[in-house]
Amino acid sequence: MNILVSHCLLGEPCRYDGRSVAVPALKQLEEAGHTLIPVCPEVLGGLPTPRSPAELQPGGRVLSKAGEDVTRSYYAGAQRALEIAEANGCTLAVLKCKSPSCGGRQVYDGTFTQTLIDGQGVAAKLLTQAGVRVLGEDEIDRILFTV
Repeated sequence: MNILVSHCLLGEPCRYDGRSVAVPALKQLEEAGHTLIPVCPEVLGGLPTPRSPAELQPGGRVLSKAGEDVTRSYYAGAQRALEIAEANGCTLAVLKCKSPSCGGRQVYDGTFTQTLIDGQGVAAKLLTQAGVRVLGEDEIDRILFTV
């Protein structure tokens, strides 16, 4: 099975802060014969690394902490991630939790106060709407037992 994966979870330093958050357990999916397809919707949308942190705002806009409207980049990157998923036949995605792009269940509320709310990031939502099952890296045990 081809599985779409947030590139930062595979050790690529592409997060807003220029770091990665590698999840070694993802290697078990490769060892089980699955192919991991890395994507970073924010980079695919043309944003640099590092970059100012951003949060989803009510109504779907995405603003950086510096006040820059980065909505267009987030939606362009989400569309590109979906195209990559479709081109590779991905029906499952393992994405970075809480991210304004990749968060699958919760995202920050747009106030830059570390307050989480229920909701999905831009890419996670687009992938879900297209029928791709989106899980977070905090669900790695669930992933290992279901694929």
